[in-house]
Amino acid sequence: MKYGTCFLRGTPLPAQAPPLWRLRPSRKPRPAQRRRRRTPSRAGAEHAGMADPELQLVARRIRSFPDFPTPGVVFRDISPLLKDPASFRAAIGLLARHLKATHGGRIDYIAGLDSRGFLFGPSLAQELGLGCVLIRKRGKLPGPTVWASYTLEYGQAELEIQKDALEPGQRVVVVDDLLATGGTMHAACELLGRLQAEVLECVSLVELTSLKGREKLAPVPFFSLLQYE
Repeated sequence: MKYGTCFLRGTPLPAQAPPLWRLRPSRKPRPAQRRRRRTPSRAGAEHAGMADPELQLVARRIRSFPDFPTPGVVFRDISPLLKDPASFRAAIGLLARHLKATHGGRIDYIAGLDSRGFLFGPSLAQELGLGCVLIRKRGKLPGPTVWASYTLEYGQAELEIQKDALEPGQRVVVVDDLLATGGTMHAACELLGRLQAEVLECVSLVELTSLKGREKLAPVPFFSLLQYE
């Protein structure tokens, strides 16, 4: 049998064998590599949904009722939140942490708005180690008061505060359950200004962004935990 003139490691090759330059050494198969799972950034996670478990807990306790109290209105009901101690505690804790981070120890009082602001004002004040003052509908407070009128979606209303509730220069944060058109909070800021108090910020649990209430409060800063259109 004839052989070619090329040899591989001393072994003669058949004449019909392919040239050596076409021969490639066999490669060992690479071990399967585990694909690294990409973890979304904090910003991306928040864009996809609420990242804070406490905020999620609060959000799950807000329910919606269409066409209440009038057709076309979606009512945001906080009753389930008030029934659940863990959710209510989470809401107060989130508001308190925001205020501590923003204002430190500069706040003197929390002002709760009539009426559902009274559900959050005293608890928030206690969490911060502060006192709470009341801003009520006109005619509900004894003694000398100052009052202001404001426009609601369905008419006019009036708020008042006792003249001796605050001293000039004291710093206050206003709290309510919900911000809609901003009329109530704006009137509250006006009342506090008449007492020469400084309004550091207004806060609420829920904000209806389509009504642009925060624009009415400017230049007073505003913060909300949950936003709905």
